[in-house]
Amino acid sequence: MILDQFRLDGKVGIVTGASRGLGRAMAIGLAEAGANLFLVDRSSLTETQEQIRSLGRKCETMIADLSTSDPVTAIAETCAKRLGGIDILVNNAGIIRRSPFLEFSAKDWDDVLNVNLRTLFFLSQAAARVMVERGRGGKIISVASMLSFQGGILVSSYTAAKSAVMGLTRILACELAPQGINVNAIAPGYMATENTAALRADAVRNKAILDRIPAGRWGVPEDLQGAVVFLASPASSYMNGYTVAVDGGWLAR
Repeated sequence: MILDQFRLDGKVGIVTGASRGLGRAMAIGLAEAGANLFLVDRSSLTETQEQIRSLGRKCETMIADLSTSDPVTAIAETCAKRLGGIDILVNNAGIIRRSPFLEFSAKDWDDVLNVNLRTLFFLSQAAARVMVERGRGGKIISVASMLSFQGGILVSSYTAAKSAVMGLTRILACELAPQGINVNAIAPGYMATENTAALRADAVRNKAILDRIPAGRWGVPEDLQGAVVFLASPASSYMNGYTVAVDGGWLAR
């Protein structure tokens, strides 16, 4: 039955940035589909862990600072040891800094690129090594952005990083497909999260954004659950290197 292809029973997934927002929602969606989870964030994961365990799934956590790639080997090895492998990696952790281009600092550039791109790359590498070693394939899903497709304003480092995430998704898909590993990405539209609080608080920008979204609303984290479960499941076994926009129609406008 086709719905069985969306089940994740017995699969093990890593989700970064899972303490709140998009990461928490995607982790819960994966757990509802049957996966056991290994959650990573720099802040407490207790609430997300409790929700997942209440579903009858195993859930382990690690507090880690992903502004450096130093923790990536420990994340992959600890997940494999505690939960028996790695079948799914969701690269969700990310930060954003806003400043005009002419005033943009080296620190704001480096901070965003380190979390959103460098650590994402090396964690994907570490997880893929485990997947290849165990010989059962896997799924790598990265969180891209509308700014993977567009320029935006005031967010030079974020746009650069998210554009690179889409490019990396393509090259990793090409290299890892022969190993049975699918690599894809999700590009959320304008979502009601902590990262967009400033935009939503600005009456002019908020109206301009809503006026362009055919769905007529900001997205919510739960809007990503269907996409992440699909990309993590056997139902997407012939999808490689694609970035799926979940944007209320923003890019179609």
